Amino acid sequence: MPSIARVPSVPAPGDAAELRARARGALLGLAVGDALGAPAENLKPSEIRARWGRITGYVTDRPSGTDDTEYAIFSGLLLARHGSALTPAHAEAAWHAWIADRAEGQFRGAGFSERGTLENLRRGLAAPISAQHRHAWSDGLAMRAAPFGVFAAGRPAEAARLVAIDGSVSHDGEGIYGGQAVAAGVAAAMAGAPPITVVASALAVVPDDSWTARSLRRAVAVAHRGERAVRSAVVIGGYPWTDLAPEAVALAFGAYAAADGDFKEAVLTAVNMGRDADTTAAVAGALAGATQGESAIPEEWAAPIGPARGSCLPSMAGHHVLDVADLLTPEVEEGVALVPGTDLEPATDLVRETDPLRHNAWPPPDPTVFVLAPDQDEVRP
Repeated sequence: MPSIARVPSVPAPGDAAELRARARGALLGLAVGDALGAPAENLKPSEIRARWGRITGYVTDRPSGTDDTEYAIFSGLLLARHGSALTPAHAEAAWHAWIADRAEGQFRGAGFSERGTLENLRRGLAAPISAQHRHAWSDGLAMRAAPFGVFAAGRPAEAARLVAIDGSVSHDGEGIYGGQAVAAGVAAAMAGAPPITVVASALAVVPDDSWTARSLRRAVAVAHRGERAVRSAVVIGGYPWTDLAPEAVALAFGAYAAADGDFKEAVLTAVNMGRDADTTAAVAGALAGATQGESAIPEEWAAPIGPARGSCLPSMAGHHVLDVADLLTPEVEEGVALVPGTDLEPATDLVRETDPLRHNAWPPPDPTVFVLAPDQDEVRP
């Protein structure tokens, strides 16, 4: 694996408020991008223009996050519970307890990669075999990767390591690489890295010769020419599936680079490129939200984002992305360093109330202590 791009260190204890603001910006940004992009999903730019002109805000009366937001909450709660001690067995158990062994919502597990994973888990297959299905290359891991970057702020390699563990249940190959690129990029942005370093951090954790890396490089190389150039550089024309991780992740980073990290521009660029617009806008929103913080998100976009409705994952109903952001960036007492090995507060009431992995109240009599571990027009792919 290539060497990791140099990023600023995690903000010092005195900057804990800044770290929290970036975390909330990343996950609220994800939900906002998801809600803004959902109506444009699977559309071409020409179809978007025919319906709405250029999308500049919500185009539905009740904007809401989709499966992208609910799966991000799922991964955020899983990470809040296990931290850097996360294992594939933990992730697999969560898939069973929170999704596979329960009645599903109206989205029935959502995308093709999730459907394939659930079918395999219900047949008794375990990770990583559970990820052996036709859509292991989808952007289903990328859409839920931002929480890992929030948790591993300033540590792209750790973010990439953890998201791959989560992804081992549902994805393989390019699907894993897409998630790693997003997690590493958010981790760099969380530490205040400029957009060029955010992109470099994403590229550093995936193989240079991967489809994901090639698409990402093509996207950012033409980003200064705008969304049409970005789209032309990476979209596989005529291919029926829009949830290709190499394509969706590249479009998201291209939108982020074209906007030079500006939240509003990054998200709108992603939305108006169409394709898997809810996911590309969610990823662009997470990157830009981590870069600029919660205050950069327009209030009229943030206000409609409430607790998850559970349309896809009923077990996630009632959880809010901002609460998850707070879980992943615990309050730090004045004068106590947020450094590797520091004992942090157990989860807040959000997780304490009910832990779907247990049949009793959480935390147990011997509460888990969370610890931050050290770093360890058309083209062909």
